[in-house]
Amino acid sequence: MAENTSEIATAARLEQYFDLLGTHLKDRRKKESFAMYAMGILGDGERKSAEPIAARTCGDPERTAAVHQKLLYFLACSRWDDRAVRLSAARYAIEAVEKREPITTWIIDDTGFLKQGKHSVGVQRQYTGSAGKITNCQIGVSLAVASSSEQIAVDFELYLPECWTEDTARRHEAKIPEEIEFKTKIELALDMIRRAKENGIPGHILLADSAYGNSSEFRTTARELGFDFAVGVLPTLGVVRLDKNDRINEGPRSAAEVIASLPKKAFRTVTWREGTKTRLSSRFCFVRVKTTHDDGVPLSEREPLWLIAEWPEGDKEPRQFVLTTLPRRMSEEQIILLLKERWRTERMYEDLKGELGLDHFEGRSFPGWHHHVSVVLCCYAFVVAERVRAFPPSAPRSRPNRALHVAA
Repeated sequence: MAENTSEIATAARLEQYFDLLGTHLKDRRKKESFAMYAMGILGDGERKSAEPIAARTCGDPERTAAVHQKLLYFLACSRWDDRAVRLSAARYAIEAVEKREPITTWIIDDTGFLKQGKHSVGVQRQYTGSAGKITNCQIGVSLAVASSSEQIAVDFELYLPECWTEDTARRHEAKIPEEIEFKTKIELALDMIRRAKENGIPGHILLADSAYGNSSEFRTTARELGFDFAVGVLPTLGVVRLDKNDRINEGPRSAAEVIASLPKKAFRTVTWREGTKTRLSSRFCFVRVKTTHDDGVPLSEREPLWLIAEWPEGDKEPRQFVLTTLPRRMSEEQIILLLKERWRTERMYEDLKGELGLDHFEGRSFPGWHHHVSVVLCCYAFVVAERVRAFPPSAPRSRPNRALHVAA
Protein backbone atom coordinates (compact mmCIF):
# COMPACT_ATOMS: atom_id res chain seq x y z
CA MET A 1 0.00 0.00 0.00
CA ALA A 2 2.81 2.39 0.91
CA GLU A 3 4.54 1.67 -2.41
CA ASN A 4 1.31 2.30 -4.29
CA THR A 5 0.81 5.60 -2.44
CA SER A 6 4.37 6.60 -3.29
CA GLU A 7 3.85 5.84 -6.99
CA ILE A 8 0.65 7.89 -7.01
CA ALA A 9 2.48 10.83 -5.41
CA THR A 10 5.30 10.53 -7.97
CA ALA A 11 2.80 10.43 -10.84
CA ALA A 12 1.14 13.55 -9.49
CA ARG A 13 4.49 15.35 -9.27
CA LEU A 14 5.32 14.28 -12.82
CA GLU A 15 2.02 15.68 -14.08
CA GLN A 16 2.67 18.97 -12.28
CA TYR A 17 6.19 19.00 -13.75
CA PHE A 18 4.84 18.56 -17.28
CA ASP A 19 2.40 21.40 -16.62
CA LEU A 20 5.32 23.60 -15.53
CA LEU A 21 7.31 22.81 -18.69
CA GLY A 22 4.16 23.14 -20.77
CA THR A 23 4.03 26.87 -20.08
CA HIS A 24 6.91 27.18 -22.56
CA LEU A 25 5.18 25.00 -25.17
CA LYS A 26 1.81 26.79 -25.15
CA ASP A 27 0.15 24.75 -27.90
CA ARG A 28 -1.90 21.77 -26.67
CA ARG A 29 -0.54 19.45 -29.34
CA LYS A 30 3.04 20.30 -28.44
CA LYS A 31 2.31 19.61 -24.79
CA GLU A 32 0.79 16.23 -25.66
CA SER A 33 3.73 15.28 -27.88
CA PHE A 34 6.24 16.43 -25.27
CA ALA A 35 4.56 14.33 -22.57
CA MET A 36 4.32 11.30 -24.87
CA TYR A 37 7.97 11.52 -25.87
CA ALA A 38 9.13 12.17 -22.28
CA MET A 39 7.19 9.16 -20.98
CA GLY A 40 8.85 7.10 -23.68
CA ILE A 41 12.26 8.38 -22.54
CA LEU A 42 11.44 7.56 -18.91
CA GLY A 43 10.04 4.13 -19.83
CA ASP A 44 11.74 0.74 -19.91
CA GLY A 45 12.28 0.30 -23.67
CA GLU A 46 15.84 -0.20 -24.90
CA ARG A 47 15.57 2.35 -27.73
CA LYS A 48 14.50 5.89 -26.87
CA SER A 49 13.91 7.23 -30.39
CA ALA A 50 10.63 8.28 -32.01
CA GLU A 51 9.61 5.03 -33.75
CA PRO A 52 10.00 2.59 -30.82
CA ILE A 53 8.46 5.15 -28.47
CA ALA A 54 5.47 5.42 -30.81
CA ALA A 55 5.14 1.63 -30.95
CA ARG A 56 5.22 1.28 -27.16
CA THR A 57 2.86 4.21 -26.64
CA CYS A 58 -0.08 3.27 -28.81
CA GLY A 59 0.13 -0.53 -28.72
CA ASP A 60 -1.86 -0.66 -31.96
CA PRO A 61 0.27 -1.49 -35.03
CA GLU A 62 -2.22 0.29 -37.28
CA ARG A 63 -1.78 3.56 -35.37
CA THR A 64 1.97 3.35 -34.84
CA ALA A 65 2.85 5.06 -38.12
CA ALA A 66 0.60 8.03 -37.35
CA VAL A 67 1.98 8.44 -33.81
CA HIS A 68 5.51 8.10 -35.18
CA GLN A 69 4.91 10.91 -37.66
CA LYS A 70 3.42 13.05 -34.90
CA LEU A 71 6.57 12.65 -32.79
CA LEU A 72 8.85 13.28 -35.76
CA TYR A 73 7.01 16.51 -36.51
CA PHE A 74 7.23 17.54 -32.85
CA LEU A 75 10.99 17.00 -32.84
CA ALA A 76 12.03 18.30 -36.24
CA CYS A 77 9.42 20.86 -37.26
CA SER A 78 7.50 22.28 -34.30
CA ARG A 79 8.81 25.54 -32.88
CA TRP A 80 9.44 25.82 -29.16
CA ASP A 81 12.15 27.35 -27.01
CA ASP A 82 14.74 24.74 -26.01
CA ARG A 83 16.56 27.14 -23.70
CA ALA A 84 13.46 28.14 -21.77
CA VAL A 85 12.42 24.51 -21.28
CA ARG A 86 15.89 23.43 -20.19
CA LEU A 87 16.19 26.35 -17.77
CA SER A 88 12.85 25.54 -16.18
CA ALA A 89 13.88 21.89 -15.78
CA ALA A 90 17.26 22.84 -14.31
CA ARG A 91 15.67 25.16 -11.77
CA TYR A 92 13.23 22.41 -10.77
CA ALA A 93 16.06 19.95 -10.02
CA ILE A 94 18.29 22.59 -8.41
CA GLU A 95 15.49 23.61 -6.04
CA ALA A 96 15.09 20.00 -4.91
CA VAL A 97 18.84 19.46 -4.46
CA GLU A 98 19.38 22.73 -2.58
CA LYS A 99 16.88 21.71 0.06
CA ARG A 100 19.53 19.19 1.05
CA GLU A 101 22.88 20.73 0.08
CA PRO A 102 24.18 23.71 -1.90
CA ILE A 103 25.12 23.72 -5.58
CA THR A 104 28.78 24.76 -5.62
CA THR A 105 30.36 23.58 -8.85
CA TRP A 106 29.88 24.00 -12.61
CA ILE A 107 31.43 21.45 -14.97
CA ILE A 108 32.11 21.89 -18.67
CA ASP A 109 32.75 18.75 -20.72
CA ASP A 110 31.83 17.17 -24.04
CA THR A 111 30.69 13.78 -25.26
CA GLY A 112 30.40 12.00 -28.59
CA PHE A 113 27.29 10.70 -30.35
CA LEU A 114 28.50 7.87 -32.59
CA LYS A 115 26.93 7.89 -36.05
CA GLN A 116 27.00 6.06 -39.35
CA GLY A 117 26.77 8.02 -42.58
CA LYS A 118 27.31 11.69 -43.38
CA HIS A 119 23.88 13.29 -43.06
CA SER A 120 23.29 13.68 -39.30
CA VAL A 121 23.81 17.35 -38.48
CA GLY A 122 27.34 18.11 -37.28
CA VAL A 123 28.72 14.65 -37.97
CA GLN A 124 32.28 14.17 -39.16
CA ARG A 125 35.32 12.08 -38.29
CA GLN A 126 36.64 13.66 -35.10
CA TYR A 127 38.07 12.68 -31.74
CA THR A 128 35.71 11.85 -28.91
CA GLY A 129 36.59 10.64 -25.45
CA SER A 130 33.44 8.51 -25.54
CA ALA A 131 35.18 6.19 -28.00
CA GLY A 132 38.74 7.16 -27.09
CA LYS A 133 39.63 7.66 -30.74
CA ILE A 134 38.83 9.54 -33.95
CA THR A 135 35.55 8.23 -35.30
CA ASN A 136 32.40 9.28 -37.16
CA CYS A 137 30.36 11.19 -34.60
CA GLN A 138 28.64 14.33 -33.42
CA ILE A 139 30.06 16.23 -30.43
CA GLY A 140 27.86 17.79 -27.76
CA VAL A 141 29.34 20.29 -25.29
CA SER A 142 27.63 20.21 -21.90
CA LEU A 143 27.25 22.35 -18.80
CA ALA A 144 26.39 20.55 -15.58
CA VAL A 145 26.08 21.87 -12.03
CA ALA A 146 26.90 19.84 -8.96
CA SER A 147 26.45 19.60 -5.23
CA SER A 148 28.59 17.29 -3.11
CA SER A 149 26.48 14.28 -4.13
CA GLU A 150 24.39 15.19 -7.21
CA GLN A 151 25.04 16.44 -10.71
CA ILE A 152 22.45 18.09 -12.97
CA ALA A 153 22.86 18.50 -16.73
CA VAL A 154 21.79 22.10 -17.35
CA ASP A 155 22.58 22.73 -21.01
CA PHE A 156 24.00 21.23 -24.21
CA GLU A 157 25.29 22.71 -27.45
CA LEU A 158 25.95 20.79 -30.67
CA TYR A 159 29.40 21.48 -32.11
CA LEU A 160 29.10 22.28 -35.83
CA PRO A 161 32.39 21.93 -37.77
CA GLU A 162 33.06 24.46 -40.51
CA CYS A 163 32.29 21.81 -43.13
CA TRP A 164 28.70 22.21 -41.91
CA THR A 165 28.43 25.93 -41.17
CA GLU A 166 30.07 26.92 -44.49
CA ASP A 167 28.07 24.52 -46.69
CA THR A 168 24.78 26.11 -47.84
CA ALA A 169 23.28 22.83 -49.05
CA ARG A 170 24.08 21.03 -45.80
CA ARG A 171 22.71 23.91 -43.75
CA HIS A 172 19.45 23.81 -45.68
CA GLU A 173 19.10 20.04 -45.43
CA ALA A 174 19.76 20.04 -41.67
CA LYS A 175 17.58 23.13 -41.01
CA ILE A 176 20.44 25.02 -39.37
CA PRO A 177 19.11 28.51 -38.48
CA GLU A 178 20.61 31.43 -40.38
CA GLU A 179 21.96 33.06 -37.22
CA ILE A 180 24.08 30.01 -36.33
CA GLU A 181 27.75 30.56 -37.17
CA PHE A 182 30.84 28.45 -36.63
CA LYS A 183 31.95 28.43 -33.00
CA THR A 184 34.70 26.47 -31.32
CA LYS A 185 33.85 24.16 -28.44
CA ILE A 186 35.37 26.75 -26.10
CA GLU A 187 33.10 29.47 -27.49
CA LEU A 188 30.06 27.20 -27.13
CA ALA A 189 31.03 26.48 -23.53
CA LEU A 190 31.44 30.17 -22.71
CA ASP A 191 28.04 30.93 -24.28
CA MET A 192 26.40 28.39 -21.96
CA ILE A 193 28.28 29.70 -18.92
CA ARG A 194 27.24 33.30 -19.62
CA ARG A 195 23.59 32.29 -20.13
CA ALA A 196 23.49 30.26 -16.93
CA LYS A 197 25.12 33.09 -15.01
CA GLU A 198 22.60 35.60 -16.38
CA ASN A 199 19.78 33.24 -15.39
CA GLY A 200 20.95 33.02 -11.79
CA ILE A 201 22.06 29.39 -11.73
CA PRO A 202 23.95 28.88 -8.42
CA GLY A 203 27.59 27.82 -8.08
CA HIS A 204 30.96 29.54 -7.91
CA ILE A 205 33.64 27.01 -8.96
CA LEU A 206 34.19 26.03 -12.59
CA LEU A 207 35.78 22.70 -13.59
CA ALA A 208 36.91 21.62 -17.07
CA ASP A 209 39.51 19.42 -18.72
CA SER A 210 42.50 20.66 -20.70
CA ALA A 211 40.51 21.01 -23.94
CA TYR A 212 38.97 24.08 -22.26
CA GLY A 213 41.29 24.91 -19.38
CA ASN A 214 44.38 25.35 -21.54
CA SER A 215 42.65 28.32 -23.20
CA SER A 216 43.60 31.65 -21.60
CA GLU A 217 40.33 33.08 -22.95
CA PHE A 218 38.36 30.41 -21.09
CA ARG A 219 40.21 31.02 -17.83
CA THR A 220 40.05 34.81 -18.10
CA THR A 221 36.33 34.79 -18.85
CA ALA A 222 35.68 32.50 -15.88
CA ARG A 223 37.37 35.00 -13.59
CA GLU A 224 35.56 37.96 -15.15
CA LEU A 225 32.26 36.17 -14.45
CA GLY A 226 33.20 35.70 -10.80
CA PHE A 227 34.23 32.04 -10.78
CA ASP A 228 37.13 30.30 -9.16
CA PHE A 229 38.34 27.62 -11.53
CA ALA A 230 40.17 24.30 -11.41
CA VAL A 231 40.94 23.26 -14.97
CA GLY A 232 43.18 20.80 -16.75
CA VAL A 233 46.10 22.25 -18.71
CA LEU A 234 48.65 20.78 -21.09
CA PRO A 235 52.17 20.05 -19.80
CA THR A 236 53.47 22.56 -22.38
CA LEU A 237 51.70 25.51 -20.70
CA GLY A 238 54.18 28.31 -19.99
CA VAL A 239 54.55 29.31 -16.33
CA VAL A 240 56.94 30.94 -13.89
CA ARG A 241 57.36 29.50 -10.41
CA LEU A 242 56.68 31.67 -7.34
CA ASP A 243 58.16 31.56 -3.86
CA LYS A 244 56.17 31.30 -0.62
CA ASN A 245 55.39 35.03 -0.81
CA ASP A 246 54.12 34.73 -4.41
CA ARG A 247 57.19 36.48 -5.81
CA ILE A 248 58.78 35.35 -9.10
CA ASN A 249 62.04 33.54 -8.41
CA GLU A 250 62.63 31.60 -11.66
CA GLY A 251 62.48 32.16 -15.42
CA PRO A 252 59.68 30.94 -17.71
CA ARG A 253 59.39 27.18 -18.23
CA SER A 254 56.71 24.70 -19.21
CA ALA A 255 54.46 23.24 -16.53
CA ALA A 256 56.05 19.84 -17.10
CA GLU A 257 59.56 21.25 -16.65
CA VAL A 258 58.62 22.98 -13.38
CA ILE A 259 57.14 19.77 -11.99
CA ALA A 260 60.08 17.66 -13.22
CA SER A 261 62.48 19.90 -11.28
CA LEU A 262 60.81 19.04 -7.96
CA PRO A 263 62.07 16.27 -5.66
CA LYS A 264 59.88 13.18 -5.33
CA LYS A 265 59.13 14.12 -1.73
CA ALA A 266 57.15 17.11 -3.06
CA PHE A 267 54.45 14.60 -3.96
CA ARG A 268 52.22 13.14 -1.27
CA THR A 269 49.38 10.65 -1.36
CA VAL A 270 45.83 11.97 -1.10
CA THR A 271 42.71 9.77 -0.92
CA TRP A 272 39.57 11.38 -2.30
CA ARG A 273 37.08 8.53 -2.10
CA GLU A 274 36.71 5.47 0.08
CA GLY A 275 34.16 2.75 -0.44
CA THR A 276 33.49 -0.85 0.49
CA LYS A 277 35.38 -2.11 -2.57
CA THR A 278 37.44 0.81 -3.83
CA ARG A 279 39.89 3.30 -2.38
CA LEU A 280 40.76 6.05 -4.83
CA SER A 281 44.03 7.81 -4.15
CA SER A 282 47.04 9.17 -5.97
CA ARG A 283 50.14 11.32 -5.43
CA PHE A 284 49.89 15.10 -5.88
CA CYS A 285 52.08 18.16 -5.59
CA PHE A 286 51.14 21.86 -5.43
CA VAL A 287 53.29 24.68 -6.81
CA ARG A 288 52.56 28.41 -6.91
CA VAL A 289 52.93 29.84 -10.43
CA LYS A 290 51.87 32.57 -12.83
CA THR A 291 51.13 31.85 -16.48
CA THR A 292 53.25 33.44 -19.20
CA HIS A 293 50.86 33.51 -22.17
CA ASP A 294 50.93 36.73 -24.19
CA ASP A 295 47.71 38.68 -23.55
CA GLY A 296 49.14 42.14 -22.86
CA VAL A 297 48.93 41.82 -19.07
CA PRO A 298 52.31 42.40 -17.34
CA LEU A 299 53.58 39.33 -15.49
CA SER A 300 53.77 41.34 -12.27
CA GLU A 301 50.01 41.96 -12.44
CA ARG A 302 49.04 38.36 -13.14
CA GLU A 303 47.09 36.39 -10.57
CA PRO A 304 49.08 33.78 -8.60
CA LEU A 305 47.71 30.28 -9.17
CA TRP A 306 48.25 26.75 -7.97
CA LEU A 307 49.74 24.33 -10.50
CA ILE A 308 48.79 20.83 -9.39
CA ALA A 309 50.36 17.68 -10.81
CA GLU A 310 49.09 14.14 -10.31
CA TRP A 311 51.54 11.23 -10.36
CA PRO A 312 49.65 7.93 -10.12
CA GLU A 313 51.43 5.01 -8.47
CA GLY A 314 53.18 2.92 -11.11
CA ASP A 315 53.46 5.68 -13.71
CA LYS A 316 56.93 6.80 -14.79
CA GLU A 317 56.11 10.50 -14.51
CA PRO A 318 53.25 12.90 -13.63
CA ARG A 319 50.48 12.75 -16.21
CA GLN A 320 47.76 15.21 -15.15
CA PHE A 321 48.25 18.96 -14.75
CA VAL A 322 45.68 21.33 -13.26
CA LEU A 323 45.65 25.10 -12.84
CA THR A 324 43.42 26.57 -10.14
CA THR A 325 42.53 29.83 -8.43
CA LEU A 326 41.21 28.03 -5.35
CA PRO A 327 42.50 29.92 -2.31
CA ARG A 328 45.39 29.08 0.01
CA ARG A 329 42.97 28.73 2.93
CA MET A 330 41.60 25.51 1.42
CA SER A 331 43.45 22.34 2.32
CA GLU A 332 45.07 20.22 -0.38
CA GLU A 333 42.57 17.45 0.40
CA GLN A 334 39.63 19.82 -0.13
CA ILE A 335 41.02 20.97 -3.48
CA ILE A 336 41.65 17.41 -4.70
CA LEU A 337 38.13 16.42 -3.68
CA LEU A 338 36.76 19.26 -5.81
CA LEU A 339 38.97 18.33 -8.76
CA LYS A 340 37.74 14.76 -8.69
CA GLU A 341 34.10 15.83 -8.95
CA ARG A 342 34.67 15.80 -12.71
CA TRP A 343 34.68 11.99 -12.74
CA ARG A 344 30.95 12.09 -11.98
CA THR A 345 30.31 13.75 -15.35
CA GLU A 346 31.22 10.49 -17.07
CA ARG A 347 28.70 8.69 -14.89
CA MET A 348 26.12 11.36 -15.77
CA TYR A 349 26.78 10.76 -19.47
CA GLU A 350 26.40 7.02 -18.93
CA ASP A 351 23.04 7.55 -17.25
CA LEU A 352 21.84 10.04 -19.88
CA LYS A 353 22.77 7.66 -22.69
CA GLY A 354 22.17 4.26 -21.14
CA GLU A 355 18.98 5.00 -19.24
CA LEU A 356 17.47 7.97 -21.05
CA GLY A 357 18.62 7.55 -24.65
CA LEU A 358 20.54 10.81 -25.01
CA ASP A 359 22.37 9.36 -28.02
CA HIS A 360 19.40 7.48 -29.50
CA PHE A 361 18.08 10.30 -31.68
CA GLU A 362 17.86 9.04 -35.26
CA GLY A 363 16.88 12.27 -37.01
CA ARG A 364 19.27 14.47 -38.93
CA SER A 365 18.15 18.04 -38.29
CA PHE A 366 19.53 20.74 -36.02
CA PRO A 367 16.15 21.50 -34.36
CA GLY A 368 15.44 17.78 -33.94
CA TRP A 369 18.72 17.11 -32.16
CA HIS A 370 18.19 20.02 -29.76
CA HIS A 371 14.53 19.12 -29.09
CA HIS A 372 15.47 15.50 -28.33
CA VAL A 373 18.29 16.59 -26.01
CA SER A 374 15.95 19.05 -24.27
CA VAL A 375 13.40 16.34 -23.49
CA VAL A 376 16.15 14.06 -22.17
CA LEU A 377 17.54 16.82 -19.93
CA CYS A 378 14.04 17.48 -18.58
CA CYS A 379 13.61 13.79 -17.79
CA TYR A 380 16.99 13.65 -16.06
CA ALA A 381 16.15 16.73 -13.99
CA PHE A 382 12.96 15.03 -12.78
CA VAL A 383 14.86 11.82 -11.95
CA VAL A 384 17.44 13.77 -9.92
CA ALA A 385 14.69 15.58 -8.00
CA GLU A 386 12.94 12.28 -7.25
CA ARG A 387 16.19 10.65 -6.17
CA VAL A 388 16.91 13.51 -3.75
CA ARG A 389 13.43 13.16 -2.26
CA ALA A 390 13.68 9.37 -1.93
CA PHE A 391 17.20 9.04 -0.55
CA PRO A 392 18.45 11.17 2.34
CA PRO A 393 22.15 12.18 2.45
CA SER A 394 23.11 9.29 4.73
CA ALA A 395 21.61 6.65 2.43
CA PRO A 396 23.45 5.17 -0.56
CA ARG A 397 22.67 7.05 -3.76
CA SER A 398 20.67 5.10 -6.30
CA ARG A 399 21.29 4.82 -10.00
CA PRO A 400 18.74 6.84 -12.00
CA ASN A 401 16.98 3.74 -13.37
CA ARG A 402 15.61 2.97 -9.88
CA ALA A 403 13.79 6.28 -10.01
CA LEU A 404 12.83 5.75 -13.65
CA HIS A 405 10.63 2.81 -12.85
CA VAL A 406 8.81 4.91 -10.30
CA ALA A 407 8.46 7.86 -12.67
CA ALA A 408 7.24 5.70 -15.53
